[in-house]
Amino acid sequence: MKNQQQQTFLDWITAFLPPEKLLSEPLKVQALAGDAGFRRYYRLNTQPSLIAVDSPPKKENNPAYISVAMALQAEGIRTPKVHAVDFAQGFFLLEDFGHDLLQPMLNSETVDSYYQQAQETLIDIQKTVPDPLVFPRFDVQLLRGEMALFSHWFVGELLGITLDKQDIALLDSLFDQLADSALAQPQVVVHRDYHSRNLMILADKTLGVIDFQDAVYGPITYDLVSLLKDCYVRWPAQQMRQRALAYKAQACANIEDDQFLKWFDLMGLQRHIKVMGIFARLALRDGKRGYLEDLPLVIRYSLEAAKDYPGSRAFYDWFIQRIEPQLASQEWYRDWQTAGENR
Repeated sequence: MKNQQQQTFLDWITAFLPPEKLLSEPLKVQALAGDAGFRRYYRLNTQPSLIAVDSPPKKENNPAYISVAMALQAEGIRTPKVHAVDFAQGFFLLEDFGHDLLQPMLNSETVDSYYQQAQETLIDIQKTVPDPLVFPRFDVQLLRGEMALFSHWFVGELLGITLDKQDIALLDSLFDQLADSALAQPQVVVHRDYHSRNLMILADKTLGVIDFQDAVYGPITYDLVSLLKDCYVRWPAQQMRQRALAYKAQACANIEDDQFLKWFDLMGLQRHIKVMGIFARLALRDGKRGYLEDLPLVIRYSLEAAKDYPGSRAFYDWFIQRIEPQLASQEWYRDWQTAGENR
């Protein structure tokens, strides 16, 4: 923050501190690690503590954050309580969920209990009333727009590969298939980034949900595959497939297992194709190069799913022939076939 902006932010915090939040010393703000967006988070030394957010209104959809938070809270989902908001300046005062992200708490002993809790929370999210003014439809345009990030940022900008007409035709065909598969599924409220870095373990050991402002009305497997094929952590594939089917039994028992697993895998392929583009963009445009270290696991998820289905096998073959030879020269690259196995 620049000095004037910082002073404006501090003055706003002081003016809008809730009366029940006590200060025994002058106000202090501690910068916290941010997310993939442009928001900046600060912990305040109030009792109990609060989180102040500087969320540039020209770069972040702050009204969406508030409206989604209220809709989820109405269903009993634990999202941070909003104490104050200034849409014009992009300032929030939020409940402090503490320090404990789910990701570092996961290990072979805890994964089942935490994932069961995360799946139960997800079912509650999917019961949220899908008000179209709050949750825009996850339509073909949005699905295709996500996947276009792969072609531009991952293939073109990061790897320096120029796609020819054949390449573009192959990708267009795949993207159409993946969009059709997504839209054929039951449609529900979708968090859209539901994974171990956006779930927090609260003081009462329940799960809190963060980073939900991009929520939409879309395919039932989207959040499930985001959780079970997490871009930041990998668990045995068979274990996660069993979890997916257990979820199906609760959420949409009338769907055949094979159909549900195909939706699940192809939804994961759509999401991970998008994520390859997003991680490349975060590194190149925003200087957040740490995300490149997670690309090998994202590639592994993508190719494992693509290889298993006739409609996407051409993409697997194309990636191996056209893309994989360019990966070895990347400083972040390691063998995708074993990515995620060292926990």
